[in-house]
Amino acid sequence: MKELVSSTRSSLNRRSMLKGGLLAGGAAMTAGLLSQAKPALADHDHDRDDRRPDRGDIALLRFVAAAEIIETDIWDQYTELGGVDNTSNNTYQQAFEFLDGDGPQYITSNTLDEASHAAFLNAYLESIGAEPVNFDRFRNLPGSTAMGSKNIGRLTNLLHLNVDTSWFIRYRSSTSPDFGVSYPQAITITNRPGIPATDADFEGPDHIQAIADTAAFHFGNIEQGGSSLYAALAQKATHAEVLEILLGIGGDEVAHFLEWVDFAGNAVQPGDDGTFSFAGSTTPVTDMGLTFPDFTTKGPLFQPNLIFPVPADFISKKLPKCAVIRPISDKFFGARAAAQGFIDMNIFKGQSNAFLRELNLLAEEADAAVRSPF
Repeated sequence: MKELVSSTRSSLNRRSMLKGGLLAGGAAMTAGLLSQAKPALADHDHDRDDRRPDRGDIALLRFVAAAEIIETDIWDQYTELGGVDNTSNNTYQQAFEFLDGDGPQYITSNTLDEASHAAFLNAYLESIGAEPVNFDRFRNLPGSTAMGSKNIGRLTNLLHLNVDTSWFIRYRSSTSPDFGVSYPQAITITNRPGIPATDADFEGPDHIQAIADTAAFHFGNIEQGGSSLYAALAQKATHAEVLEILLGIGGDEVAHFLEWVDFAGNAVQPGDDGTFSFAGSTTPVTDMGLTFPDFTTKGPLFQPNLIFPVPADFISKKLPKCAVIRPISDKFFGARAAAQGFIDMNIFKGQSNAFLRELNLLAEEADAAVRSPF
């Protein structure tokens, strides 16, 4: 592929650059989508569209609010054990630091961003008289018992992850899923923990590194989905301010994804000293049947030091290839596809059918939104 530059084993240059499907069940639209009208926020009153966001706009905002609440629950668990807020300097943090010296800080920053998205979206919904999203009654899943983890109920389960790693190849290809192309898994990660389940998981250098490497690919899996979701849903917005919100938050999701592309690439190439593991192993990290091999030997579609999207088919194959977020069309990645992506991760293992039905309703309402010609 002419688009790719030659592979290199060094990750320092990349770091310096960066630092400078359908769910079960279905139902009609929920009643009470709009609550009693409340005054709108005042900051942009001089610019605000006098027309109220329509039902479709509100459905879009409610689904992304749900997605951000789910993501915040995921990232909270990563931060508690591997972020800078954990002062124990455990081996999980050290494994992230091997991938990037600022890894724990990036994890914590990503968590703060997602929490701000969720809080803002719900506050905005309330400000226009719409019903916010609240999943608190579903926070019943057990989490990690390792030192540093909070003993609270969770929405999500990070101990049995199925990680879709096809994004790694997709963004190195000159083809696009918006034209119906599918991609193989870069690494098959099935039913694996992304966090230490107990203090015992901190032991064994290759074991804890494999958990951190699993998390690294999960980070990219999460944030590439958010990048596509906001880009696809923004095309359905009618109200100018709703479009502004979707584009503004969506841009931050893209920023997250870029960092985790780099981070995951560090998990599949030797470091500057030729080692894979922070303990000094010179062989690929292998743990309980899962291996993170050296991608520098596997060809251009696995090139680990490629950070930016390769130009690919966009709009029409008759036009020049263009570097873009992909998928970007509602046909291939709408709200229901995003919700199914969460389910396929196995993060809702043990979650109730009532939760899945509610998530399904939010997704169906968002996908039913149509941009209205006022």
